[in-house]
Amino acid sequence: MPNQPTPSSLPHLPSDAPRLQLRGIGKVYPGVVANEGVDLAVQPGEIRAVLGENGAGKSTLMKIIYGVTRPSAGHLFWEGMEVHVENPAHARSLGIGMVFQHFSLFETLTVVENVALALPGNPALDELAQRITEVSERYGLPVDPRRRVHALSVGERQRVEIIRCLLQNPRLLIMDEPTSVLTPQAVRKLFATLRQLSAEGCSILYISHKLDEIQELCHTATVLRGGKVTGECIPAQETPQSMARMMIGKDLPHCVHGAARTDGELRLRLAGLSHASEDPFGTDLEDIHLDVRAGEIVGIAGVSGNGQQELLRAISGEEVLAEKFPVQICGVEAGRLKPAERRRLGLCFVPEERLGRGAVPGMSLADNALLTAARGQGMLAGGFVRFARARDFARQCIAAFNVKCGGPDAAAKSLSGGNLQKFIVGREILQAPRLLVCAQPTWGVDVGAATFIRQSLIDLRDRGCAVLVISEELDELFEICDRIAVIAQGRLSPTRPAATTTLEDIGVWMSGMWPAADLEHQPPAGMPTEPADA
Repeated sequence: MPNQPTPSSLPHLPSDAPRLQLRGIGKVYPGVVANEGVDLAVQPGEIRAVLGENGAGKSTLMKIIYGVTRPSAGHLFWEGMEVHVENPAHARSLGIGMVFQHFSLFETLTVVENVALALPGNPALDELAQRITEVSERYGLPVDPRRRVHALSVGERQRVEIIRCLLQNPRLLIMDEPTSVLTPQAVRKLFATLRQLSAEGCSILYISHKLDEIQELCHTATVLRGGKVTGECIPAQETPQSMARMMIGKDLPHCVHGAARTDGELRLRLAGLSHASEDPFGTDLEDIHLDVRAGEIVGIAGVSGNGQQELLRAISGEEVLAEKFPVQICGVEAGRLKPAERRRLGLCFVPEERLGRGAVPGMSLADNALLTAARGQGMLAGGFVRFARARDFARQCIAAFNVKCGGPDAAAKSLSGGNLQKFIVGREILQAPRLLVCAQPTWGVDVGAATFIRQSLIDLRDRGCAVLVISEELDELFEICDRIAVIAQGRLSPTRPAATTTLEDIGVWMSGMWPAADLEHQPPAGMPTEPADA
């Protein structure tokens, strides 16, 4: 490593040294400085937040600690001794565990098989499955150890990552956006678990864009901007606004929007949608009715794994239905249409999984633009692909949505999670859809970018688009939605105006217990209905 002091020239660490200490850590990629001169220390039992915008270098720094990435410069000390973490297995042997934002799970394996790969030795799967069940129940993170990962929702995969880490009994636990797709109830239980681990001496590095969570949970915080440490603070002595200013260098913007239209054209109708999940562990959809009109945003809340994934696939066309009438898009019965045919009707779609479903990791941003925007943006002509047009579109998206990347030829996997999310959302919005369906639109996105995405959805609504948002961020739904419904056990509640609905109402409805009287307002299949706020 160039320009580093020799170990003998470094100051001696005292016997009560931090559990982890970083000195002058740097990481340089071709054309990008991800980290530069980072100093950071974590004491036993300390919960330290690492704050910063998307692309500030937080995840790169955590990957260096966990052995996924080698630093270009600097020194790492573990319990007073300098170490070179060779790989994640070496990190785990030291007592370092990590919950990734982008999940490191094998999709074709079951939950218990994935967990077994992270544990030493060759644990018996039956016994391990029982341990997983016990831990998941104890910490309020329910997951079936027999299910294959490819059939799990994003929220369920998040639970698997957390459970797998807890089973390793780490002395340092790194958590990268661990609550991004957890329900408020699960977050409360996770925080209780983390406080218990902290009291037992476990150190925790906690990355989150939810500043209220940082304020509630963390003892200290380190702020990164442009790969450098720009400040430290005690979150309990700050406000979310002051921490946001430390992160982005300015006051946090707020969403601005007017009243929704109540007489817009019907763009999406679910007319008694019932569909058996293709996954034997999935959730069957049961008699779902929903109307979404031009000029409004309708939100769907719910605990992960209650049919959101099945509903999204039924709307997007990834699962073609036996009948055509249960899904109607812009006046056309679309239940039997494939995804490309539904897109030609005016549907655009932002899936919850960024890598693999929203974008192909190894392909450039320009090539990823071709995947969904080719026909409507003039990228095809006479049977040939106009790659220059694809690059121009990707360049426009990068500029309009402030995507930090190496340009339109950058691979999708080279972007931070939040920047890739901005690109995917921008790619769909710039196609001027008649109907936009978004799942977890601000998952893992920093506070400034999340506000920008939400404002973009509001602006799209104001231009006459119908928007359906499925999210486990209740604050997000209340901020941007005109009407809100809840999905529970494959059933959908009636919609209610967000302005006259409370968090407590939604929390009760998440259990499937919405007032029986409201069911009378559910329309029979195929019958028109007025918006709930008309």
